[in-house]
Amino acid sequence: MKILLTGGCGYIGTNLTNSLLDLGHKITVVDIMWFGNYLNLHNNLSVIQADIRDIDKIPMDGVDTVIHLANIANDPTGDLNSKLTWEVNVLASKFLVEKAIDRGIEQFIFASSGSVYGIKEEPQVTEDLPLMPISDYNKSKMISERVLLSYQDKINLQVIRPATVCGYSPRMRLDLSVNMLTMQALTNGRITVFGGQQTRPNIHMNDMIGVYLHFLKLGSKEQGIYNAGFENISILDIAKKVTEHVSAKIEITESNDPRSYRQNSDKLLGTGFSPEYGIENGIKDVIEAYNTGKLKDENGYYNLRVMKQLEDLY
Repeated sequence: MKILLTGGCGYIGTNLTNSLLDLGHKITVVDIMWFGNYLNLHNNLSVIQADIRDIDKIPMDGVDTVIHLANIANDPTGDLNSKLTWEVNVLASKFLVEKAIDRGIEQFIFASSGSVYGIKEEPQVTEDLPLMPISDYNKSKMISERVLLSYQDKINLQVIRPATVCGYSPRMRLDLSVNMLTMQALTNGRITVFGGQQTRPNIHMNDMIGVYLHFLKLGSKEQGIYNAGFENISILDIAKKVTEHVSAKIEITESNDPRSYRQNSDKLLGTGFSPEYGIENGIKDVIEAYNTGKLKDENGYYNLRVMKQLEDLY
């Protein structure tokens, strides 16, 4: 299968690209590479450095499936430049799906975000609940979904709402809760928890990749919106899990982030997907990568820090 993968040099995209290549697919990655390129050369891989807003630079001839991961990710990074966030997350998504339809592409898989739910008191947050996004990032993801769903009669569309991802990637992110708290314990012997009582869903990197591969295989058999998160746990409890593996003191401070919700992924499980990993694996991944020298606490692994340095480029 020939696949166009936007954001294929990213945290999830790098590992997903390698998994797709291992399965024998031909992959074209389009990525602006603000965070670098950790992909190795491969006969079935073409990597294009481009801005997804420039739709004329996105090749789609002969493509069977588009997997759209590229976005301005997380709340503080989205708030840094609201115009950029809306252009990349919404407008570019519209251009991509319209070009995919024009080229007769059969399938479009979109990475949205579980953060579109905002604050939810329901014990089980399912896909049919109303959305209450708070930040520009959350709101842009919600609108992206609605734009893409308006074309679902013209293309096989799957919208995935991932939980917070954890685990190792060559293009690492240390601004995600499990990864961040584990790195704090390893480097400082101290974990800073903001608030701590907020409940958030989590998913391991390998299961996140598994979800995309699952829908790629299903093709037109399943369409619509799917939650992808399997461990609903408070930030404080994540920190406590980290201290079971790394000796560290937990310090709790006030937080201005009220987002709290428990994601229900029964709809996804009903399609035949079964998770195999969890937070415990993510913690161990970070520890192993750190202890073997593959991972250091560097600015390049924090989206906001990188974006602040690149402000002149966008």
